[in-house]
Amino acid sequence: MALEMPRGETAISMGGKSFSNAIFTDLYELTMAQAYWQNGMIARARFSLFFRQYPPNRAYFVAGGLEDVLDYLQDFRFADDDLTYLRSTGQFQDEFLDSLKKLRFTGNVRAMQEGTIFFASEPVLEVEGPMIEVQLIETFLINQVNLQTILATKASRVLHAAKGKTVVDFAARRTHGTEAANRMARSSYIAGFAGTSNVMAGGLYDIPTVGTMAHSFITAFENETEAFRAYARSFPDTSTFLVDTYDTLEGTRNAARVGLEMREQGHELRAIRLDSGDMLDLSQKARGILDEAGLSNVQIFASGGLDEFEVEQLLSAKAAIDGFGVGTKAGVSADAPWTDCAYKLVEYDGRPTLKLSTDKQTLPGVKQVFRYRDPDAIFSHDVIASEGELQPPNSESLLQTVMTSGAKTAEHPTLPELRQSFAREFALLPYKHKAIEAPANFDVRISNMLAKLQADVAAGIRRHTS
Repeated sequence: MALEMPRGETAISMGGKSFSNAIFTDLYELTMAQAYWQNGMIARARFSLFFRQYPPNRAYFVAGGLEDVLDYLQDFRFADDDLTYLRSTGQFQDEFLDSLKKLRFTGNVRAMQEGTIFFASEPVLEVEGPMIEVQLIETFLINQVNLQTILATKASRVLHAAKGKTVVDFAARRTHGTEAANRMARSSYIAGFAGTSNVMAGGLYDIPTVGTMAHSFITAFENETEAFRAYARSFPDTSTFLVDTYDTLEGTRNAARVGLEMREQGHELRAIRLDSGDMLDLSQKARGILDEAGLSNVQIFASGGLDEFEVEQLLSAKAAIDGFGVGTKAGVSADAPWTDCAYKLVEYDGRPTLKLSTDKQTLPGVKQVFRYRDPDAIFSHDVIASEGELQPPNSESLLQTVMTSGAKTAEHPTLPELRQSFAREFALLPYKHKAIEAPANFDVRISNMLAKLQADVAAGIRRHTS
């Protein structure tokens, strides 16, 4: 069984069946589509994808998932096995299923680029096209944008807490499946991580791969020193020794001994890794051991149950740590593993629509997000506006056309380009909004025109339902 979703038609194969990404949808998307089809509701519609509110200790999001969304839309089609399965359920008319066989995505997409910093209630993506097309894609779009935004946001927080020190992704073994592991590697790299331990992700996305050794390598040898020597023979210029298998400080002394032997042979030990215990105390004492041995160039790398909260605490207390490997807590965004991400109809056949549910009201019609900066170019506030509003001269428009008539308008930026773009943006976000705990909310406003449209549409709905 192939768990990774490749680009193109086939998403997953099992038991001789090959299902397409198109069938990765909730049942009600298909039942609604048939009802639309039966009732002749084939006019064009528009949906907005946005995040209603922040998880705890968040005051911004980092946009993710757009590349996967565009690849999916461009290749959107139902495979024969999809339709055979749907026919077997007995819930759909043959004529409707025949129409799905010919269905392709022909719509338009406006979106914020991956790595863009955005805020609650702002549309990160808007999709426009024939109703059935833009309805059926809801599940996949939310799935990809939600996950990758969560992971990129978490990674950006870890990197912020690290205060310029190296951070790498160690999350692969405990993410929720292989696809999530690969998306974590990609998302964290955009957010600024130096690399990943995930070899598949390294190959898929050209991300630098990073690795040291496991405790099993140490215990496979009769003693720790011999294990270090063996590893150094295999990797004389890239060795990092894991020193906490038995006794961390004694392990550091053994690492120093082998490090000096390596120097005599014309090589240098790169680092030691701490993976347990009191990281503050052990890092400081390990630093002293290495320095006393004349190995001040050898770095100290820390891993084991870390995320932004632990990293910030360690560095605030002056831990002697040069880099961090973050795994489980980052790979599942442990403190905030879900968001209230939504994909809502905002226009049908030229008629603005909205939802009036308590605490879940939506913004109708075609929209744009304008970002303003202060005199020092620092982000000051955003305005969610109607698309028809002229862009103010001192702002930038965040939603850009990325797909027209089902085809990408341009090649997606490379990961290094997205990484550089995010770094520039993050530097312009005031510190108070990216604090690790209790950050201040960013100023997001609704334009007068959009507010009036929302009020008018809401009033019209109430008149027709009263």
